[in-house]
Amino acid sequence: MSNVNSNTHHSVVADHYGPRAGDYVTSAVHAAGADLDQIEALLRGRAAARVLDLGCGGGHVSYRAAPLVAEVVAVDVTAEMLDSVARTATERGLTNIRIRQAAAERLPFPDGHFDVVLSRFSTHHWLDAEAGLREARRVLAADGIAVFADVITPAHPLLDTHFQTVELLRDPSHVRNLSVAEWTAALARAGFAVTGLTTRRLRMEFASWTARTRTPEVHARAIRSLQDMASDEVRRHFAIEPDGSFMLEATVFETVPV
Repeated sequence: MSNVNSNTHHSVVADHYGPRAGDYVTSAVHAAGADLDQIEALLRGRAAARVLDLGCGGGHVSYRAAPLVAEVVAVDVTAEMLDSVARTATERGLTNIRIRQAAAERLPFPDGHFDVVLSRFSTHHWLDAEAGLREARRVLAADGIAVFADVITPAHPLLDTHFQTVELLRDPSHVRNLSVAEWTAALARAGFAVTGLTTRRLRMEFASWTARTRTPEVHARAIRSLQDMASDEVRRHFAIEPDGSFMLEATVFETVPV
């Protein structure tokens, strides 16, 4: 990436996640889940496929996909994340994973290059989510599939404001979580049709949730303060527990290009 010493959003993301790369490779929350099982099931029977893991993070989508397809290209803005993915792939004997540093909004691949595009827990970090989705559509073959999985925000403004604030306090690289309706509309504008939609509730254990991003203690206290002062509606929706642990929702969007 060029201009990495500047204070652009992409550099903030890279600076934030670089020192945490190993934490995401070993994160139990990221390494397993019904959404990964769902992605794996969708890849079965696609042995000749070329796959893009967009915003690969710790590489858990790549590790699941690689044994089932011909090639996986893991893309991220954070060099240290990519180094961790390459090292872990080698350790696991996954020889068909390649890494490439790039932003979702500017992918260095030709039109229609990939048979499958996968992106998990990444889009809420993108500077311009719609530009990233358009790029995903551009590099996807006309007969390909794309799967986007991310944490979603509630549609109600009260709940949305609470959630976005908590996310930003935890992680300065956070941009915005979208609601299901916002996701569906954005995918349509980018040239995707949603063929399947699955939403799951996930429990975030507060101590590990903040440790994973190495959230400063002052920010962790601010999150707990917001939770303590939250209305009954907020507390009920997120099922906020005495220690700050809470429930959120993540959705998997199965799509095809139109």
